[in-house]
Amino acid sequence: MVLPIYLYGHPVLRTATREVTPDQENLAELIANMKETMYATDGIGIAAPQVGQSLRLVYIDVDVLKDDMPELAGKNMVLINPEVTVDETVKPVSREEGCL
Repeated sequence: MVLPIYLYGHPVLRTATREVTPDQENLAELIANMKETMYATDGIGIAAPQVGQSLRLVYIDVDVLKDDMPELAGKNMVLINPEVTVDETVKPVSREEGCL
């Protein structure tokens, strides 16, 4: 199901997110709906708050990186409770913004 997209300025986008728990209700359904919503809006990434859910959950189509990383061709990635860290040993990849 395509979900409504909450745009810049909506309070849900400023709300602190909650951790996704192992027993998170309807998690698989939410992920499937996020994927459908992302593709319906021609995006390459979407975060749960963008569809009104204050959860630490992101869906990304990593196929766009296939020129630099062929192993990612046709792949998608779901990030649950992601944490950002810097790895100085990895070569940075630059792309245009494509998320919703």
